[in-house]
Parts: sequence; structure tokens; C-alpha cells
Amino acid sequence: MDHGLFNHKFTLASDGLETQSDVYYNLKIPQLIENALINSEGTLGKGGTLLVNTGTHTGRSPDDKFIVKDTITKHDIWWEKNKSMNEKNFDLLFQDIKKHLNKKKLYVQDLYAGADENFRFNIRVITELAWHSLFIQHLLRRHDNKGISDFVSDFTVINCPSFKANPSRHGSRTSTVIAINFMRKLVLICGTEYAGENKKSVFTVLNYLLPKQGVMPMHCSANHAIGDPSDSAIFFGLSGTGKTTLSADPNRTLIGDDEHGWSSEGIFNFEGGCYAKTVNLRPEKEPEIFSTTQKFGTVIENMVFDTSTLKLDFDDTSITPNMRCAYPLSFIENASPNSIAEAPSHVLMLTCDTYGVFPPVAKLSIGQAIFHFLSGFTSKIAGTERGVNKPQPTFSTCYGAPFMPLNPEVYGTILSKMIKNNNTNCWLINTGWIGGDHSTGNRIPLEDTRLILDSILNNKLLDIKFRIDQNFKFKVPVEVKGIAKDKLYPQQAWKDKDAFAEQARALRTLFLENFQVFYGNVAKNVQEAYDELSF
Repeated sequence: MDHGLFNHKFTLASDGLETQSDVYYNLKIPQLIENALINSEGTLGKGGTLLVNTGTHTGRSPDDKFIVKDTITKHDIWWEKNKSMNEKNFDLLFQDIKKHLNKKKLYVQDLYAGADENFRFNIRVITELAWHSLFIQHLLRRHDNKGISDFVSDFTVINCPSFKANPSRHGSRTSTVIAINFMRKLVLICGTEYAGENKKSVFTVLNYLLPKQGVMPMHCSANHAIGDPSDSAIFFGLSGTGKTTLSADPNRTLIGDDEHGWSSEGIFNFEGGCYAKTVNLRPEKEPEIFSTTQKFGTVIENMVFDTSTLKLDFDDTSITPNMRCAYPLSFIENASPNSIAEAPSHVLMLTCDTYGVFPPVAKLSIGQAIFHFLSGFTSKIAGTERGVNKPQPTFSTCYGAPFMPLNPEVYGTILSKMIKNNNTNCWLINTGWIGGDHSTGNRIPLEDTRLILDSILNNKLLDIKFRIDQNFKFKVPVEVKGIAKDKLYPQQAWKDKDAFAEQARALRTLFLENFQVFYGNVAKNVQEAYDELSF
């Protein structure tokens, strides 16, 4: 099978598409960069990177994401948090996109998601932008020649940024749409050039399909001890809380930075690359990620650069604070060759506390772990979503509510079972503020968080003395080597102790109010974790 340009008569019949223009099939990195430059989609940067701008949309558009309600989905989708689209509107949208694409040049990538071959899904991604094709080639996993020759798509993503939806005709909110149809095994994306929609739509699909196979899909990063995949750890957290930064540890092997599954056999990466934030990136603090910004093929999104020297400005957020780079895992020197490890020894839940009342580390019981997992308390970091310009406290259940199509209790039940069966230790890590809230305190230094993580991952915090936090009832280490004691006692870091107590009460109340919707559907030990806060 030819892996280059098909002639104009080629028809993507299996995907319901016909085109009178050229279709490029599974182009390699140099060919995609060449096409992107020919199409004026971007600029060739230092080292052969591709510098692109995503236009109006510099982050995800969660309010424009829909799942088609049909006989398959109407009973099991979490409709309280997922928007529905009827089949007629979807069909009209697909029909209009097909007409729009009829004379467009198209790029096709036949890839797969899921490093574990027992839970692998073939994904065909059809885009009108060459750089989107390059992006998704990095972020999903590439087949060998045999895999390409035998390829049969399990799900297809069609991304058409130049098409604008019509709300009255297509049932959309705006001209932007991300619509998932599980019956037709099809995702339609239009009206946005933000490449992250491609990968997150696939993640949403897996979050629907894998639990039905007993696999826990997770919005997390993961790594393991060098040379020892039996000693692994996973890091839950929303974008901006440190998943990518903390898992890219030169002293450990990176499994992946964003999306993983946990089966009875262990954990595995869904993806084949990383999508890292580059704002304030420094080589001395994050050398592995920084080095990718000058490697051939890296896609660099929405960064200001000198047009003469092509030097990137990692501090200029005038386009967006959500500046990013996308690259294959192979660009990280200590990345796992197979992206698979045994069940984690440690689960770390990363939260960015804008209230400044959480300690930098706490140990959780299983009930508390599921309570915090279902709560998903953190902060939206500026730029990650449209309209977010400063840190905003939020509850995003499962640390990824926009990508969770099933009821949260489904994921909580599977996670609880996995933790219990594997005797996994659970921790809450605060990468947010201390000594005050986000307007008066200071962000917990990355160096402190790394010291804490090193202690956890080297099992130095398992047999030490703990105290019970008076506000949230989890266990907090009395001391951690290298960390000032007042940082482990957040109230001591505040000058105004009354203000601390007020903030702690306010946050505890928010937790209780947020969790009421889950209370009657969770296990007794999770209810007890809730009850502990109701004093």
C-alpha cells in the first residue's frame, strides 16, 4: 500500500467521505512539515520545529462539546455534565462538513490508542491542516508497516476548522462543535484550530469504551523506577497542576504525561507523545521538556518568537498563557520504550489549591482517595480553557470532568477496586498556594514538591509520624526532610490565623456541597470520608 499521495479519484468510502482533491495518507514528519509550510500553516523554527498559531481558540471549548443521544447512549451517559445532540442534527452536521471538504486537500493518519495490545483501538484521523496531522501523529501511537496494511478503523475523527456550524441547523451553541457519535463511531470537530480537541476527543471515546472492559481510564501522567516497571506511580491532575512536569523526572522512566489505563495486568499509556505547557519553561528546571522545543518535528503552539532569530519567548503570554509544544515520547531520553508498567505503588492526586489551606502533602485512606478523586478539587489555570484568565478554583470530578462520559461513580468504583487489590498508597499533593490565598500567598516552590515526591516514591514517608489535619482529616507528615516545618502546617504559614480559619471553613463547605450529589451512590468508606468533614 502506498503511504503517500493518492490520486484525485480516491474515496474515503469507509468514512462516508468523497473528495475531488488530493488525499495524503500517513505522511512522515518531514513531509507533513513540508506540506504545512507550503500551505502557509506555520513557520519553520529552530532545529526544524513547526511554529503555529491556533487563531481565536487557544484552549479547549468544553461548552461546545456534544455526545449524540441515541439508543446506545441515552441510558449510560452522564447527561448532567455532558451536552446532548440529536441524531438528526449530527447527520446534518456530517452532511454539511462532507460537502465543505469535497474539494479540500485532506491529510489522513491511521494510528492507534492504547499501548497494551489487549486494549488497543485503531483511530483514523482526517484533517484539513497538515500540522494537525503532525500533531496527532505525535500524540497517538504509530503502527508498523503491517499494522498500517491491516488497518481497520475502530473510530474516526474528522477535523475541519474552516467549517463553521450553524446553531439553528446543527443544534450547536456556536459555530464551534466537537460532536461524538458512539453508534457511528465518529467524531466531528469544526470551527476551531486548537489541536488539543483532537486528542481529548479520543480520550473521551476511551473513557466510554474501556470501563465496559473493566479498565480504569485516567487523566494522569505516569512513570516508574529506572529499570523497574514494577515500581510505578500515577499522577492525577487537571492541566496546569504539574502532571507533565512532575512525571518527567530524569531519575525515573516516563510512561506518559496525560492519559493512561489501569487494567488487572497493570498500567499503560493511551498516547505516544506529550503535550506540554511551555509558559515560563526553563532548561535548569525542566531540561527534558525544554530540549524538545528545538527538536525536529516538535509542534510549538501559540508562542511569541523573534521573526529574525526564531528565538522563542517563554515568558510572553500575549497570545495565551496556554502556550504548548507537542512531541513524540521518544524525544524524552528516559521514556519507556513500550509505555507499560505494573500496577502503581503510589497514586498521587495533584491539586492546585487557590485557598492556600491544603498542606503540600497528605496521605489518604482508600475512602478519602475516592472522595478526593470524585471531588477533583483544583484550579483552572489561565489559558487552558477559553475565558480563563486567572486561577479559578473548581471541582472537576475524576480530575477530568469534561472528558468523562459515564457517571463518575463508575470510575470511582473501578479505581477503588484497583487501589485495594494492589495495596496502592494514595497521596494528595498541593501544587497551589501557601501562606495565603492566590492573591496574598506564594505558590509552593517546584523544588519543594519534587523533594516531597522523591520521599514518597522512595517509600520514605510510609513509616513516619503523621498528624491528623484538623480541617480535612487526612494524615499529614510531621516532617519531610528538606521541607520547612511551617509549610507542613499551613495555618502557621499564614500571618492572619483568623483569615486562614475562615478560608478553611469556606473550602470545607464547598467540598461538602459539591459531594452531596455523589453521596448516596458511593461505598460506605467514601461516605465516611465525607462524614468526617461534617463537623
